[in-house]
Amino acid sequence: MALEIHWFLPTSGDSRTDVGTGHQAVLEVNDGAGSTPGRKPDIRYLNQISTAADSFGFGAVLTPTNLLCEDAWVISAALVQNTDALRYIVAFRPGLASPTAVAQMAASLQRISCGRLMLNVVVGGLEDEQRAFGDFLPKAERYDRASEYLSILRALWTGDSVNFRGEHVEVAGAQIRPSATMPRVYLGGSSAEAIEVAAKHADVFLTWGEPPEMVREKIARVRAQADSEGRAISFGIRMHVISRDTSEQAWQVAQQFLDAIDPEYLAKAQSNQQQFESEGQRRMRALHEGTATGLEVVPNLWAGFGLVRDGAGTGLVGSHAEVADLVAEYHEIGIDEFILSGFPHLEELYHVGEGLLPELRRRGLLRGGDQFANQFRADAVTLTLNRVQS
Repeated sequence: MALEIHWFLPTSGDSRTDVGTGHQAVLEVNDGAGSTPGRKPDIRYLNQISTAADSFGFGAVLTPTNLLCEDAWVISAALVQNTDALRYIVAFRPGLASPTAVAQMAASLQRISCGRLMLNVVVGGLEDEQRAFGDFLPKAERYDRASEYLSILRALWTGDSVNFRGEHVEVAGAQIRPSATMPRVYLGGSSAEAIEVAAKHADVFLTWGEPPEMVREKIARVRAQADSEGRAISFGIRMHVISRDTSEQAWQVAQQFLDAIDPEYLAKAQSNQQQFESEGQRRMRALHEGTATGLEVVPNLWAGFGLVRDGAGTGLVGSHAEVADLVAEYHEIGIDEFILSGFPHLEELYHVGEGLLPELRRRGLLRGGDQFANQFRADAVTLTLNRVQS
């Protein structure tokens, strides 16, 4: 199976060092410190990123969710009108709105995008943030609720009338106008609860960028769990990238990132990371142990991003050929989708689009750029015409 490369939309702001964006900024705001990104996430900037990703033949963009992000549904609906083949992976938190409302939102966005919606289920790894959204359930119960929630979504997307009474979610006589195709569902995590829910409900299991042998072991666990549910599941990975014409250029950029980190900020970030309940966050932190030495955990896999950034903390760093080698290694063990990001996201997208993607295509690894985009556009037109005629 050919692999796909996706990109990330920095809807909480962008910068050249990543300092002050993402969940780390949420923690700072909760502490009263505030945070100002170097580049604000206005619609014009996000549109530049998504249209460039569309032009280069990226498969999709991930629209994230946290307190300081622009709303993922609104942003994706605004951007989808300006792209042709690019899909949108909308991150959402089950339980913050009724499953009927979310199923309806998804069906509407799927229709207006001609089938280009996918969904990333975020159960939540930072308790303070969940409480800020009005969610006070502990972690294990959030996963139980997510399982109930996804059961309802799947049923509603078929057009069925749904009556469901679970421990956390209840609907009676729920029904929506379904879209022609169901959105693909992405769900990640390293805990037993995450793997269980993904095996039951996800189309794609996401992992953060751990070394290949750790990823291989996790894939085996998820696949075995999915087999026990009688389901097939595919796998994706979320990580950063610094891809350049030469290895020296790439590592110079990585060093510039390290040089920009204030020691006081590093200490605070490391302290804040310990507040997370996430097993995945614990595994990310173990790769760098809070120090700026020994960060190349395997050749061309760098843990430096995780020093000050929670969530995905590793990156592919090297020449286009070296990065392609590591992508191929992950693909060989079962990873078919890569959700990448870089700083700033627009500039790094061009490095990847002009250097890494052609290298992957040359090796026959990547689903074919313009040919795939043109086919997707044709399929979208067919879907639209069928819908009008019906």
